[in-house]
Amino acid sequence: MTTLRVVIVDDEPGARSLLAEYLAAEPDVELVAACANGFEAVKAVGELRPDLLLLDVQMPKLDGFEVLELLEAPPAVVFVTAYDEHAVRAFDVHAVDYLVKPFPPERLAASLARVRERLARGEAGAPPARATTAARGRPLERLVVRAGERIHVLPLDRVDYVEARDDAVRVRAGKEDHFKPQTLADLEATLPPGRFVRIHRSYLLNLDRLARLERYAKDSHLAILQDGTRLPVSRAGYARLKTLL
Repeated sequence: MTTLRVVIVDDEPGARSLLAEYLAAEPDVELVAACANGFEAVKAVGELRPDLLLLDVQMPKLDGFEVLELLEAPPAVVFVTAYDEHAVRAFDVHAVDYLVKPFPPERLAASLARVRERLARGEAGAPPARATTAARGRPLERLVVRAGERIHVLPLDRVDYVEARDDAVRVRAGKEDHFKPQTLADLEATLPPGRFVRIHRSYLLNLDRLARLERYAKDSHLAILQDGTRLPVSRAGYARLKTLL
């Protein structure tokens, strides 16, 4: 049996201490980090490459699903939370287990056994969660974007538009560009309907930024934004806009 290297992520000190106590009683388990927030978790996973993440869901700054979204190669994940309503989303991002506080040490031991079984089958960890973090929950209220070691949290009010760039998107927020490894279609599915509109196969527009529409050719239009930016509008995009304006 190889050592199972574990990172705990929970904003409550008591919860971190209890999980550490439970893990200390387990053979061949090494606690390599205990993080108080999502930013610490992203850094710890990138530096320490643990086998398992014991991850809370509701935390300030970054929630558990946003943490997974920012990880390029997530380890195996067991969610540990006081709320049961996120279970569907948890398994949608291939979590090994979902523990609802409070739970006895035997319940955690069963989760660790499941993790070991998954690792023994060669299933190293969860796939990146970029396309599914909000697919089964309420629409996103903000976007999280990683640029090297920096993490940007962008409220949707700051976003002007989003442009498709192959398998990534460019998020325009004021004078800043942020790049996110996600398809435009996947991101569109997570945004509030009626607030962000697909005006073209390559563009999602925040309706609050639209100043006016101009005819460009017989069946083509341009969206003129409040800052003067001009974006192409397809025939289908124009039809969508007309239903909302």
